[in-house]
Amino acid sequence: MANDLVLTDIRAGYRVLTLNRPDRLNSFSVDLHSALMAALIAAEQDKSCRALILTGAGRGFCAGQDLSDGVFTQGKTPDLAATIEKYYNPLVRKLRSLPLPVLCAVNGVAAGAGANVALACDIVIAARSAKFIQAFAKLGLVPDSGGTWFLPRLVGRARARALAMLAEPVSAERSEAWGMIWKVVEDSELMTEAHALAAALATQPTDGLALIKHALDASETNTLDAQLDLERDLQGRAGRSADYAEGVTAFLEKRAPRFTGRA
Repeated sequence: MANDLVLTDIRAGYRVLTLNRPDRLNSFSVDLHSALMAALIAAEQDKSCRALILTGAGRGFCAGQDLSDGVFTQGKTPDLAATIEKYYNPLVRKLRSLPLPVLCAVNGVAAGAGANVALACDIVIAARSAKFIQAFAKLGLVPDSGGTWFLPRLVGRARARALAMLAEPVSAERSEAWGMIWKVVEDSELMTEAHALAAALATQPTDGLALIKHALDASETNTLDAQLDLERDLQGRAGRSADYAEGVTAFLEKRAPRFTGRA
């Protein structure tokens, strides 16, 4: 049953992971968390997998936490910190640390933790009908799953505070205009665009892309001097790769490079 909660479609060079609880708007349950983490680990261990698409089945991407899944019982005080520590924080850390690009294709609503899991991915594209909602304040809660970290960096302090406190839906068009996501596409073109991007990323120097992810994340807290040192070190590593040699050779020979994605 758990395997059915995240569908894995293996393509040439990449995988598509689809959250598959459409009757619950793909809201997170304990079983969905376990299935998604297992699918991410399997993709990471597959050396032929050089990119990922994360999307949702049905009419929405993810509505956040399923409140009927035992996190709240009338008359009892829940331990939400334990839930976050056990499930959401490891998920966000895994998405950010995967050594390959992760593309999120947002269909329909992305609410609460669902919105922030989407923002944890490297490149986010959204159907025109999609909406992002920081729904936490409506329940007296704080944005989690990295929301308070991602939002100010993506949209600025003023917008981040308003989004978190007002919990108003943000359209896909406004999300693109604010720099929250990469691109808006027509609903009918969402997965076509996602597949095209993933297929293209799967032909690129995967280890080099992983180093880019590392450098950009580190830049959020590094001083300029520390970041310059990190760029030096990462560039030294990248320059020793077979893909760099192939890229230069292909440039000099005026042909398309044939990257292997290896360090």
